[in-house]
Amino acid sequence: MELERLSPGARTGLGILQLQGAQLDDRGDHLVVRSPRNPEFHWGNYVHVTTGDPGDADRWLDVFHTELPQARHVAISLPALPSVDHYAPQGISVTTDDALSSTRLPEQRPLADGYTARALSGDADWEQVIRNGLAENAVTGEYDPVTHERYLRDLVRDRRALVGAGHACFFGAFYGDALVSDLGIVILGDTARYQSVGTDAGHRRRGLAGHLLGRAARWAADRGAREWVVVTESTNDAGRLYRSVGLTEHTLEVCAYRAPSREG
Repeated sequence: MELERLSPGARTGLGILQLQGAQLDDRGDHLVVRSPRNPEFHWGNYVHVTTGDPGDADRWLDVFHTELPQARHVAISLPALPSVDHYAPQGISVTTDDALSSTRLPEQRPLADGYTARALSGDADWEQVIRNGLAENAVTGEYDPVTHERYLRDLVRDRRALVGAGHACFFGAFYGDALVSDLGIVILGDTARYQSVGTDAGHRRRGLAGHLLGRAARWAADRGAREWVVVTESTNDAGRLYRSVGLTEHTLEVCAYRAPSREG
């Protein structure tokens, strides 16, 4: 399947996975996505339904377990919103993400006093990314800490490889030496996709992410980007920030997901 036929959110998400070594197998009305280098990456090891019936939960669960028999999670991207009753009996949540895009350069906000901002570089910066991710998970308790650290280290390895190849740049805002806000941007032809926008709870509402969004947009524009894309949970307050710098609704992405049992 040609990825250009997909929505900007799906197209760029799959494109980044391919840059990171993912395998995409076309099954006609769905894709099977595998990331051998990061088996703990749930949305790097999933079934992406393209034209199949989104409500046929039994079929897609069978496809997932047949194609990804070692997976302890369930992750299925759907082309439209089905009745949640189709998936709920299997303990699977159906949620939506907003894919926002713009063909105009997103606005850059000034950097708040007392902070510095720059591209991430070197082991110390990336180790802070991992530590921040582990700290967030310690608060939420969403993932098993051992497997989550393995996932984060594999993800950082792959992102550093993208940076080294010139496909991406990750930016951070620092308070002293502490990384308190960061995000990435990946170039895919003339489209740029934002990645992992986040700010430490103690440093929010100071415009840090807004500054980094604009800085990253200009880095991408200098390398030929003419479209900017971000995907965020529909319930995430960050959507207001993305809209405020010029990104607007494009498509709704639908996800069916079940986390692994903490008992393994």
